Amino acid sequence: MTRIGIGYDVHGFRNDGPLMLGGVEVPYERGLAGHSDGDVLLHAIMDAMLGAAALKDIGHQFPDTDVRFKGADSAKLLAEVRTMVEAEGLRVGNVDCVVIVERPRLAKYVDRVRARVAELLGVGVAAVGVKAKTNEGFGYIGEGEAIAAWATVLLVPFEG
Repeated sequence: MTRIGIGYDVHGFRNDGPLMLGGVEVPYERGLAGHSDGDVLLHAIMDAMLGAAALKDIGHQFPDTDVRFKGADSAKLLAEVRTMVEAEGLRVGNVDCVVIVERPRLAKYVDRVRARVAELLGVGVAAVGVKAKTNEGFGYIGEGEAIAAWATVLLVPFEG
């Protein structure tokens, strides 16, 4: 059976880096606060995958009360989620994402992010959509205090 999931995450900036987005280090003077590396895009994708597979969310899978996940590489966490989803007989068909941030401007990094996400999910780049948007100066995102990401994932039966 084909399944669809949606994921969301938001992290505030902190004064030290690096800024990780979709498994890619984006040059910027600030990083994101979080128990792990704060990669909002990979976190949104993981929650979308887990939701589509009817599994518990990333807060349950990788709780911020567990020291094992302090500073964790979100790419490695995504690999674990991919394994969980594949154990359910499913794989990613495609993913579509929106990253909302005022600064830094992400347009020149979108292709690198798409390629890295595709690699992590084991799909072709054509199966990964990433759009960068601003919040037009409104709210905590528009004031440059945070980054948010939305992801929609289609899971299809695993063949092989």
